Amino acid sequence: MSESVEVTLTVNGRPYALRLEPRRTLLDALRDECGLTGTHMGCEHGVCGACTVLIDGDPIRACLMFAVQAQGSAIRTVEGLAQGEELHPLQRAMIAHHAVQCGFCTPGFLMLVAGVLEHEPDIGDEALLDVLGSNLCRCTGYQGIVAAMRAAVAQMRGPKGSE
Repeated sequence: MSESVEVTLTVNGRPYALRLEPRRTLLDALRDECGLTGTHMGCEHGVCGACTVLIDGDPIRACLMFAVQAQGSAIRTVEGLAQGEELHPLQRAMIAHHAVQCGFCTPGFLMLVAGVLEHEPDIGDEALLDVLGSNLCRCTGYQGIVAAMRAAVAQMRGPKGSE
């Protein structure tokens, strides 16, 4: 058994001082140590995308990263997506387009698209579909998710995108 190390993770703007084994994944630390259970464990191999969070604005699979690797980075989880009581446009779109069935994959899709939009706010439809193809959903058939993300992107783009 390896020795525990002290790590401070900054998650959704809040520091979490943790003592954990270096082999613990970021996903485990977020869920078990920080109590942030919105990020889900799916495949544990980085394939499904259910564990997607943002590290310094980039979407990553939290099951593939050790928690100690995230020290010094800004981590954003689905719990940090809304602004207080105001849901993020992506969250509102998922609701409006009935894109949630069991909800297991939803946080991963939300964080994936949120991260992509931070870097590429004018993402085209084909590129958006390509991005969405990196996460798996076992319930919805994707139509609602795709419609919701398209609608949110269009809304976030504003009038400029409708010209």
